[in-house]
Amino acid sequence: MISSKLKSVDFYRKIPRDLTEASLSGAGLSIVAALTMMFLFGMELSSYLAVNTTTSVIVDRSSDGEFLRIDFNISFPALSCEFASVDVSDVLGTNRLNITKTVRKYSIDRNLVPTGSEFHPGPIPIVSKHGDDVEEDHVDGSVSLSSRNFDSYSHQYPVLVVNFYAPWCYWSNRLKPSWEKTAKIIRERYDPEMDGRILLGKVDCTEEVDLCRRHHIQGYPSIRVFRKGSDIKENQGHHDHESYYGERDTESLVAAMETYVANIPKEAHVLALEDKSNKTVDPAKRPAPMTSGCRIEGFVRVKRVPGSVVISARSGSHSFDPSQINVSHYVNQFSFGKKLSPRMFHEFLRLTPYLRGYHDRLAGQSYIVKNGEVNANVTIEHYLQVVKTELVTLRSSKELKVLEEYEYTAHSSLVHSFYVPVVKFHFEPSPMQVLVTEVPRSFSHFITNVCAIIGGVFTVAGILDSIFHNTLRMVKKVELGKNI
Repeated sequence: MISSKLKSVDFYRKIPRDLTEASLSGAGLSIVAALTMMFLFGMELSSYLAVNTTTSVIVDRSSDGEFLRIDFNISFPALSCEFASVDVSDVLGTNRLNITKTVRKYSIDRNLVPTGSEFHPGPIPIVSKHGDDVEEDHVDGSVSLSSRNFDSYSHQYPVLVVNFYAPWCYWSNRLKPSWEKTAKIIRERYDPEMDGRILLGKVDCTEEVDLCRRHHIQGYPSIRVFRKGSDIKENQGHHDHESYYGERDTESLVAAMETYVANIPKEAHVLALEDKSNKTVDPAKRPAPMTSGCRIEGFVRVKRVPGSVVISARSGSHSFDPSQINVSHYVNQFSFGKKLSPRMFHEFLRLTPYLRGYHDRLAGQSYIVKNGEVNANVTIEHYLQVVKTELVTLRSSKELKVLEEYEYTAHSSLVHSFYVPVVKFHFEPSPMQVLVTEVPRSFSHFITNVCAIIGGVFTVAGILDSIFHNTLRMVKKVELGKNI
């Protein structure tokens, strides 16, 4: 009784097999319908697994105290690491000069090949005494050097201390009296003919341009200490030289010269190959640059307001000839925001493929200014407009932040200036941001579509089969009627 009532609500009543008729057309249509179902199922599965995103532009949601990180790696084939400085400023009045904590510098040659380890890991001492406070009449005590006699003097004396100066330079003129007085005192204590351990010289860089360029002089005055000794034995006759950054009054200079001579025997011209193992480390002395180029890499943190990152030759106790400063550079990296891991970066490109190449727009670009009067005093400026892109996903009706990236557009220009050439990266963060939201498709929607595909194809195939079968029957009837 109960079973008979249940059978009455059966939607899928069976037709006896003997009452059905199979046909070749029906079989062919069934195969086509099955293939169509498989194809549509594959398309629906691919659509279900694909990433679906929506893009919108909203006001930047960054907090007020949040900083923006700028990573950079830039090679300067003609700017010495000795005076290269990274400065940051913005419209709110922030002005940080010569950032060293998060910046590294490496000497490179003109082919951008590194020539040694990190250059000057510590800050250069600040010079407070630029000369003698009391001006006195002085006579030249130092030897004037030129391209013709420089090498002979450097090979003759174990220590040759040279003042590379420019007559127009304020700091050079401040140093001149104390330098000549120091040279006279040292000459009296260590006679060049009888003693021969040390000699003080000077080079006018306005007259000896090639000599100063050979020793990578970019700031005036530059005091270089040329030594011979163990370097002849170890470096096949090359002379080791370093820069002096100490005080510039007579007393300090004389004391420094005494330390140079202290460990050198009087018969230095005979014992030039003695080891310098007793040489002490003096913070006022640092290795002088062996090449003219510098690779600057690192990062700085800036406020999210318009500002600039400036790379230039800077010193509080040196002067620079603008016509001799060349800030040509190659940009290896210049990007904003946190550095993404390779996996996260791949994920970012997978979700936002249209943003490829905009996060580091300047990478691989070169900005070269050839030496010459026409190209002198050239400042290179880059104008960057930065837009934040934030990627979020919706899980359980909640917005979950996945990652963020910064893209920017870049426009560069070369500007002639009367001042010392610099490289400026002007950045302007946009008040708007791009919000990319990943919208996952629900599994119920996928199942509904699969059922619709199966049912729809089955129904349409049945309709087509019925139409085709009835058409054949009508054609046969017409043919039978003609025959009768």
